[in-house]
Amino acid sequence: QDRCGCVLMMLCDGVCVQAQKLLRERLCHQKLPDQPVGLDSQYKHLLELLRRTAVHGESNSVLIVGPRGSGKTMLLGCVLRELMSLKEAQKNVLLVELNGLLQTDDKIALKEITRQLHLENVVGDKVFGSFAENLAFLLEALKKGDKSSSRPVLFVLDEFDLFAHHKNQTLLYNLLDVSQSAQTPVAVLGLTCRLDVLELLEKRVKSRFSHRQIHLFSSLSFAQYLDVVRAQLSLPPDFPDPKFSDEWNHSKLCEDKTVEEILRRNFNGSKDFRSLHSLLFLAVSRVSVSHSTLREADLIEAWRLISVDSKANVLHGLSILELCLIIAMKHLNDTYDGEPFNFQMVHNEFKKFIQRKSHSIHKFEKPVVMKAFEHLLQLELVRPVDSGVCKVQREYQLMRLMLEHGQVMEALQRYPQCPTDVKQWALSAFVHIM
Repeated sequence: QDRCGCVLMMLCDGVCVQAQKLLRERLCHQKLPDQPVGLDSQYKHLLELLRRTAVHGESNSVLIVGPRGSGKTMLLGCVLRELMSLKEAQKNVLLVELNGLLQTDDKIALKEITRQLHLENVVGDKVFGSFAENLAFLLEALKKGDKSSSRPVLFVLDEFDLFAHHKNQTLLYNLLDVSQSAQTPVAVLGLTCRLDVLELLEKRVKSRFSHRQIHLFSSLSFAQYLDVVRAQLSLPPDFPDPKFSDEWNHSKLCEDKTVEEILRRNFNGSKDFRSLHSLLFLAVSRVSVSHSTLREADLIEAWRLISVDSKANVLHGLSILELCLIIAMKHLNDTYDGEPFNFQMVHNEFKKFIQRKSHSIHKFEKPVVMKAFEHLLQLELVRPVDSGVCKVQREYQLMRLMLEHGQVMEALQRYPQCPTDVKQWALSAFVHIM
């Protein structure tokens, strides 16, 4: 009987691990949908534009604009997959993908274009007078043997707005200039979160842009969001253990009020499915043999982990001196109605506390206090005010505190063996605020 029980437990363990592995892989490696949901008109518009470049050799430029998580990359991925299934496109079309976060200047971008077009050997040690000459040479090298036509090139510029910060916007100017000429079929696609992106472009660049924009705004309802949750957590029909799969898929987890509230808060915070996948991944990771189904407690713990305040966590690791400096900054914020402060002001406030109220805090030398202040600056709990004025001594550089009242109070309450007089000093600041 014991042996049978052990075998049964091992089988249950194996099925549970299998289900967990399948769901975690699904949540980590998202596949492109067959058709982008709720983006039919944008899909057709973009596909037609790129088809005209790939098949008919017509140059185009277009911006895909929408908030993070709205589906810009997914839409483009679905369109490119459809485009590359066309016979005419498979043989000819070349794709160059650039990212404003990676290609931070035109020189790096040009190297990446050369690498992605496999033209390193053609360029060799040639020296070009300008960026335009170099780009023209690359595009010329892509012409077919009969020199009657060129291969269409699709340039995808992710984080498009960051390319506008390059010196003289040379990359954008030359790419859009080529897309306006009839020499080489080129499509320039920009992906950006900024609605005001055209305002960043210089006049000469803007005049060469087609001013086509495709806007993505999520119209997803909470009911549709719940359907996505159920789909992501469901096991497929071909799962090896049909009984386990049936029990798992008929779970009433999404109907639980607490779970629904957590999902609603996540939905209201961001309609980005990536944040949802992170939440569900943490919940699925808690499944084990002892509880082989997802429970309300798993979602609650996953939500607690995903919504943890990173700055509050940093505060828990500070020294008592650094915590005192933050309280001094809070007093200054209260006294001067949120105006910026400098180290000298903070140090004076701290000295007043030591002299009048504190019997438990050691009297630190000024260089030691300065070192603690600089550590807060490194942790980004304090940041300099960008005033654009000439450099001043670091003691007098204006700063702002990047913490809320609640974050400081929570840190004090959870701080191990925090002196009573420090707590009282902090509370006096908050009494004034209230």
